[in-house]
Amino acid sequence: MKWLITKDLITAAVVVRVSEVAKRSDRFGSFVAALPMITLLTLVWLHIEKQPEARLANHAWYTFWYVVPTPPMLLAFPWLLQRVGFWWTLGSCALITAVSVGAFAMFVKRFGIELL
Repeated sequence: MKWLITKDLITAAVVVRVSEVAKRSDRFGSFVAALPMITLLTLVWLHIEKQPEARLANHAWYTFWYVVPTPPMLLAFPWLLQRVGFWWTLGSCALITAVSVGAFAMFVKRFGIELL
């Protein structure tokens, strides 16, 4: 249980730090947020917990494929935010992401990549 709490606290600290950096600088905050810190932390946690290398490799592989369909949400967010407010924008972006991931998953399935 101590290990789980430690992982939670470290991971939460990373998220909090990113939000604090973003308060001070839009560009640098976005740059830091775009870094794959959570993915790297996840890989570290899996390695420390002695998960098989195949599991770590699969995590990196699938993370790549799930990141590819996210740009539409990132582009829609600023446009929607000015028009419908934060909460509607957040919900809309979640929907945009779900639709993008679904469409992308159907597309890459033709090439033998099973995402869903």
